[in-house]
Amino acid sequence: MEFLIELIKTIILGIVEGITEWLPISSTGHLILVDQLLQLNMSPEFKEMFNVVIQLGAILSVIILYFNRLNPFASSKTRKEKIQTINLWKKVVIGCIPAAVLGFLIDDYMDLYLNKPIVIAIALIVYGILFIIIERKHKGIQPNIETFENLDYKTAFKIGLFQCLALVPGTSRSGSTILGGLLVGTSRYVATEYSFFMGIPIMFGASALKLLKFGFHFTMAEFIILIVGSVVSFVVSLWAIKFLLSYVKTNDFQAFGWYRIVLGIIVLATIFL
Repeated sequence: MEFLIELIKTIILGIVEGITEWLPISSTGHLILVDQLLQLNMSPEFKEMFNVVIQLGAILSVIILYFNRLNPFASSKTRKEKIQTINLWKKVVIGCIPAAVLGFLIDDYMDLYLNKPIVIAIALIVYGILFIIIERKHKGIQPNIETFENLDYKTAFKIGLFQCLALVPGTSRSGSTILGGLLVGTSRYVATEYSFFMGIPIMFGASALKLLKFGFHFTMAEFIILIVGSVVSFVVSLWAIKFLLSYVKTNDFQAFGWYRIVLGIIVLATIFL
């Protein structure tokens, strides 16, 4: 019965991850906050690793949904299309370099000092305000880059620098890259897709780092918890990605900004009241 309760908690965490990984509202921040309420009965070291590795399930949904587009060896593609796919991956790699290097250097510092509710609350509010301000400033402005093929390497690297902001819990990886994309002149759709693609190497790298630090000596209960959480996040992510891509075609991100502000205030209230 006790393990069944832990499985239910894990399913809830998987649902939260599957939704928040792609919406610009911070998946890591939500996982940490939800765990404060649910208190998954596992060691702190396991939960630290779980909150990162569970995101692999979400990332696999991108690979499934975009498999043909991301596959440079697809027999159905022309030579030109294969070259375009290789160039896509070059842009993804270039965009991931800043966060990969910085994340490796300050990973221990983040775990020790930044995975705290007050940090998450402040990040939620600050970036919520930024979303609203930037969206209002960009209202009616025609983006310079409206297709992924027009995204140059210099711009890709600039967006990658913005992704570094997501190393602070509560910021949101997708949120920081989308904001960065808007500021350097991409459309919301291009910025959103680019955030999806950059998530693949970043999260594989982050998960590998966490697994190496944790070690591979799982108990059976820990292994089941990790697999269940990842599978649930994968399934929910399939819906969340399709929803967000449909949403950005006709809407801006101000609603997410307000959501972040309200949630951040609620978190602060629970800390100080």
